[in-house]
Amino acid sequence: MEVNRFLSGAEGTSEMKFENRLRPNDFSEYIGQEKVVQNIKVMVESANIRHQAMDHCLLSGPPGLGKTSLAMLIAKRLGSELHLISGPAVEKKGDLAAILTNLQPRDVLFIDEIHRMHISVEEILYSAMEDFRLDIVIGQGPSARTMQIEVAPFTLIGATTKAGLLSNPLRTRFMGNLHFDFYNPEELSIIISNNADKLEIGIEQSAVDHIAKCSRGTPRIANRVLRRVRDFAIVDGVKKISEEQVLKSLDLMEIDSYGLDRMDRKILTVIRDFYKGGPVGIEALCATLGEDRSTIEDVFEPYLLKEGFIIRTPRGREISDRAIESLGSS
Repeated sequence: MEVNRFLSGAEGTSEMKFENRLRPNDFSEYIGQEKVVQNIKVMVESANIRHQAMDHCLLSGPPGLGKTSLAMLIAKRLGSELHLISGPAVEKKGDLAAILTNLQPRDVLFIDEIHRMHISVEEILYSAMEDFRLDIVIGQGPSARTMQIEVAPFTLIGATTKAGLLSNPLRTRFMGNLHFDFYNPEELSIIISNNADKLEIGIEQSAVDHIAKCSRGTPRIANRVLRRVRDFAIVDGVKKISEEQVLKSLDLMEIDSYGLDRMDRKILTVIRDFYKGGPVGIEALCATLGEDRSTIEDVFEPYLLKEGFIIRTPRGREISDRAIESLGSS
């Protein structure tokens, strides 16, 4: 399975290489998201038996939960080439048309952040997904005419953190609509242990469990924390990472026992101190924090809402008693 990347600025970075090293190599290595994986395995095996392209699939959920890794496994099991692009990076119809016309039969096209693709570019996908052809309008006015270009049967896998922002015409063209949930600590512990073995890191089980507890239910964060803890252990000359070493590392990283980092606590503190616990509107909150709305809503709020630190009401955000307790202990 080959991978072509069109993600702007992603290719060749050390972070991407590190993440690829830790990605599962087979469905048997993919921990968690059991219902999603079961559905995907059936779709893949059906496509292989029929010797046709797999049906298009939409993967939704917070970032860092393994959507890209699953797309790589799909392409590998299909014996196809995987093409990765980012929705916001495709600015012109011609860019997407060029990618589609270069696909080979049964190739997999993975579009990350597909909800951020411009509607004029998105429209190219409609006929490509249904009829495997491109409808190109040439000219303007009365002399305009439509030209049809055939494309090879392919599989589109869309990844989104906001499925509700997809247009209805695009959403209904996906045969599979699968949602990723946050991982539980037990699943994260298995992932961390497996990745520690891949990195040849000695680590005690209590240390693994503590990292899992502070990883916000997200494998990407768990891998990042594991990598940082490894760095601290190397500098301190520690051969096997203990829970004490993890606690020391997390303190330097400003991650508390609830898994909250500096920005999480800043959000909660602003609601508590500036707005007397809420409710506060998202625009006012972002203005006070000096952060972009999408950053607050996509990166920080999902975990804070899931764990009950923030409550969303019709009048705005409020902090919970648990949030007040966490701020008192940090």
